[in-house]
Amino acid sequence: MSKQFDVIVIGAGPGGYIAAIRAAQLGFNVACIDEWKNEKGGAAPGGTCTNVGCIPSKALLQSSEHFEHAKLHFADHGISTGEVAMDVAKMIGRKDAIVKQNNDGILYLFKKNKVTFFHGRGSFVKAVDGGYEIRVAGKEEEVLTGKQIVVATGSNARALPGVPFDEVNVLSNDGALRLGTVPAKMGLIGAGVIGLEMGSVWRRLGTEVTVLEGMDKFLPVVDEQIAKEAKKAFDKQGLKIETGVKVGDIQVSDKGVTVAYTNAKGEAQTLAVDKLIVSIGRSANTIGLNAEAVGLALDERGAIVVDDDCKTNLPGVWAVGDVVRGPMLAHKAEEEGVAVAERMAGQHGHVNFATLPSVIYTSPEVAWVGRTEQQLKADGVKYKAGTFPFLANGRARALGDTTGMVKFLADAETDEILGVHMVGPMVSELISEAVVAMEFKASSEDIARICHAHPSLSESTKEAALAVDKRTLNF
Repeated sequence: MSKQFDVIVIGAGPGGYIAAIRAAQLGFNVACIDEWKNEKGGAAPGGTCTNVGCIPSKALLQSSEHFEHAKLHFADHGISTGEVAMDVAKMIGRKDAIVKQNNDGILYLFKKNKVTFFHGRGSFVKAVDGGYEIRVAGKEEEVLTGKQIVVATGSNARALPGVPFDEVNVLSNDGALRLGTVPAKMGLIGAGVIGLEMGSVWRRLGTEVTVLEGMDKFLPVVDEQIAKEAKKAFDKQGLKIETGVKVGDIQVSDKGVTVAYTNAKGEAQTLAVDKLIVSIGRSANTIGLNAEAVGLALDERGAIVVDDDCKTNLPGVWAVGDVVRGPMLAHKAEEEGVAVAERMAGQHGHVNFATLPSVIYTSPEVAWVGRTEQQLKADGVKYKAGTFPFLANGRARALGDTTGMVKFLADAETDEILGVHMVGPMVSELISEAVVAMEFKASSEDIARICHAHPSLSESTKEAALAVDKRTLNF
């Protein structure tokens, strides 16, 4: 006899585990199924984000940044270190320990909130009276019955046609996080978030990194002024970025990878590297879900079709996160997970796509929310812009990192904030002020009138807001 639950969540990534916990908080009897395994075969909930994405990449970024600071910048502070060396195995070990802490933390949260966890692959069996049967394929096969189902199965790295990931020479984000030694030369195809972050890690450790991007512009989704400032910083660091390329034949051997491509001028080029990271996007993960057994609708890309409330075409079946439309962001998945749980309970869950922040955790960091200047121009929106450089910020000078700026875009008539864009030190922490302001329909004047602590990087946010009215005080 199958085990009965009010809610069954398939997937324990950011969308799934948060949906399960919130549903349990609202009084539902909840099960959560997840198949991720650690190296010992144990449960490793947290999805791509925790296991091979957000968390481990930030751990490596932090380690590599410490290394670069010690090697290049400690002397500026009067700190003598002698020759600095990186123990890559220890760096990877620290990263793995942080991942496990997060895995264990999610399992603890399940116990705390009385969510029943099943370790294995979840898939649909059939619709039954009042719900659905879900198979769990783990060490032992089990069948569960749920009145409501939340699919949160995430996404997979997309490979180049004819060039599968071997995670030895041709790497996805997973393989890029597991390298045991510092390669002499590395190529990256795709100058998106993953490519830039992984490229930054290994460049700091001494790798010669070349990034090949098919788009004509660098970071076209980012405000153009901010993207140009970021590109200038990356060029100065020695990260080689080529845009407008067309990748051709790729040859993989025991010695490495050779990439034939045409550059923006139409000239034939060859790139020979030890390792190649492919970061050309991700695909919704519906493999093995057995969606056809219940008639769950998928789109042409294999993603689950949902409406604005994350409802699928089936009654009682919802889907959230990377497996549905919208940006593939962990925090977007979390917000959808909360909203779906609350909608199940008859509440009004809320996700505002217009105020979802985005961050690239390079150095300098890049962060933004709302519309870019090029989008406002294309839409014919009249706007005012204000910028403030970190070069004029006292805290940034004290940190020794004055790269970048904060930029505000506000409606020309109402002064409502339409977008905030940043490149510079720790802007991932500054962007939330802009998100809060935009959620409450604030004006640039509102931010300009709020007292910010001195000295702090956040003063640059206030000054950029003041710049909208051309009245900065420190620049």
